Amino acid sequence: MKKMLQQLAAYNVWANQRLMAFILSVPEELTRKSFPGSFSSLYLTLLHMWVAETAWYQRLSPESGAVNPGMNFQGSLQEVIKGLSLQNEKWKQWVDDASIAQLEESITYQNSKKETFAEPRYEILLHLFNHGTYHRGQLVSLLHQAGVHDQLPSTDFIVFCRLGQNEK
Repeated sequence: MKKMLQQLAAYNVWANQRLMAFILSVPEELTRKSFPGSFSSLYLTLLHMWVAETAWYQRLSPESGAVNPGMNFQGSLQEVIKGLSLQNEKWKQWVDDASIAQLEESITYQNSKKETFAEPRYEILLHLFNHGTYHRGQLVSLLHQAGVHDQLPSTDFIVFCRLGQNEK
């Protein structure tokens, strides 16, 4: 189980880095342009990903002192990408450092609606990494809606594996 979670944490870093580097190459006005969807722009989708990853990190590692940027963040796209990248790396390190007992331990936490839940950490991590995959798909969809069709990087897990990234 730990090896799989380490792979997924490394994949999350790799896939986000590829897609975020590409997004930084498109005209900045496209990153804030509104389109139909859960989050109406590339910027807001990336911000949501950062906010969500930080919230989960605070739940799993309350002693970390992680500061959630919140949905009222007004920084630049570069700041959002830097924050999300750093949070991705924190997750990778957290999984690398976790023991099997820590991964299997259930924790109790409150969601954003103040509802209380208890789940093992490994289930939360699986949710977290799937959440990233889901929103990367939304980012690609937003890029298509913005008219960006060429040179989109593949962020498929199998590509990550074929490139030998899972062995690092």
